[in-house]
Amino acid sequence: MSRLHVHPESHLVARIGWLRAAVLGANDGIVSTASLIVGVAAASAASSNILIAGVAGLVAGAMSMAAGEYVSVSSQSDTERADLARERGEHANQPDFEREELAEIYVKRGLDPTLARQVAHQLMAKDALGAHAQEELGISEITTARPIQAALTSAATFAVGAAMPLLMVLVSPPSILVPVVSIASLAFLALLGAIGARAGGAGVIKATFRVTFWGAMAMALTAGIGALVGATV
Repeated sequence: MSRLHVHPESHLVARIGWLRAAVLGANDGIVSTASLIVGVAAASAASSNILIAGVAGLVAGAMSMAAGEYVSVSSQSDTERADLARERGEHANQPDFEREELAEIYVKRGLDPTLARQVAHQLMAKDALGAHAQEELGISEITTARPIQAALTSAATFAVGAAMPLLMVLVSPPSILVPVVSIASLAFLALLGAIGARAGGAGVIKATFRVTFWGAMAMALTAGIGALVGATV
């Protein structure tokens, strides 16, 4: 039995599709909702109005994330399908050229020209379009666009992320609402950065600092604008 069957490998890049959407959704949910809450609170709004604004932000943000991810990833999917259709037509009209084109790709990667032609011939005999999709266009099963998966993942994780600062509004006294929401949201962002880094096999410290820093910047800017508007209105 082959050692590859005894010891199969599992690469983290297979998670890239849903992981990107999940981290983006959760991060946006925490940052946008916390910033909205802090900004409204800094304008001296009542606790009930702050909660209403936060809930509205959660619902609107989740729907916006779902729609945005679906539209953007669908555009990628449309482009992939168009490229595959064009490639399929080229295979039908000039198969010899396509075989040489694939062989040239392998030559540039370091194979001997004779061996490269043999590899290209065998791969195209099995799955010509699949070979060119991966080697020429960079389209594979791992990286292919999945609009529905991206939309649902982003919407769900946005809602979960947005619920965190909203929970702080419910449990914190009005007099210290802004610092409680800000500190708790930064802690949630740090946790999200660590989880995302671990899931993707990346460095935890760098990812944690990145999401926490930009979250703090967003909340500080929104709080400043909220305080300015509250003082002038």
